[in-house]
Amino acid sequence: MSPDPAPGADPAPEGMTLARAGDLPLKGRDEPSSWGRRLLIAAVLIWFAALILIPGAALVRQAFAKGWQPLASALAEPAVRRAFVMSLGITLVATVVNTVFGIAMALVLVRQRFFGRTLIDGVVDMPFAVSPIVAGLMLIVLYGPDSPVGGWLESRGFQVIYALPGMVLATMFVTVPFVVRELVPILRELGEEYEQAAHTLGAGRWRTFWSVTLPSIRWGVAYGVTLTVARCLGEFGAVLVVSGNVIGHTQTATLYIAEGIDSFHPEGAYAASLVLAAASFLLLVGMDLVRHRLEGAREVEP
Repeated sequence: MSPDPAPGADPAPEGMTLARAGDLPLKGRDEPSSWGRRLLIAAVLIWFAALILIPGAALVRQAFAKGWQPLASALAEPAVRRAFVMSLGITLVATVVNTVFGIAMALVLVRQRFFGRTLIDGVVDMPFAVSPIVAGLMLIVLYGPDSPVGGWLESRGFQVIYALPGMVLATMFVTVPFVVRELVPILRELGEEYEQAAHTLGAGRWRTFWSVTLPSIRWGVAYGVTLTVARCLGEFGAVLVVSGNVIGHTQTATLYIAEGIDSFHPEGAYAASLVLAAASFLLLVGMDLVRHRLEGAREVEP
């Protein structure tokens, strides 16, 4: 039964309930909230534009300052082509290895219990905290020609530092966490119920992984791979330390950019920078668009 209206109060409109009345906004409530939202949005957009959009637009403007022809000529130089081939080769190897072992490490950290698991779970993030230059120095200490391991390898004709293997190791070091950190929270949220059900139905470990686990984490793997590729293409510090930056032999695209700026020949540096930035942007945005489209297609399926 609804309470009687207080003396002198206007009767409530027909059909009005206390629940609906409670949903009505109070006078003046929206104004400060709306202004607060607008200020927050403006602050975020200004911060994002100052750090990302404006520098990116400045790079594009500078790259095309003299038109298409100088840009195309710079990208056609043999040194630029060799640098990009070197970067793509290192990216391919580092991405494949870190994807395979990243999936394995994520499964071990989530599904297994062993002494030191918490320590490893924390140490896997070390490449995020350690400067890439420090990472390169650690590799030199371990695999350099004056170290026991490096000297032993070089005596058998296998050079690590100032050669391609050292550059691959440095790139793998700085990109270790991406796949792992994308998959660990997904695996924890999924739990083990579906995998246990597959085991109960007679599926082996490999069949369970390919049929149950991998399809459930595929978007996490895709995001981890995308971030790994983008980071590999843009790696500079660790590769600089271990490569020696020998033009035509151990010079990647990022090292070519730095060399072009230092030698006061920035045309090639602008062109290479634009290609790297565009590749990373297309990778990240393209992956997000594909994911949203596939998720939307699944939602409309009957």
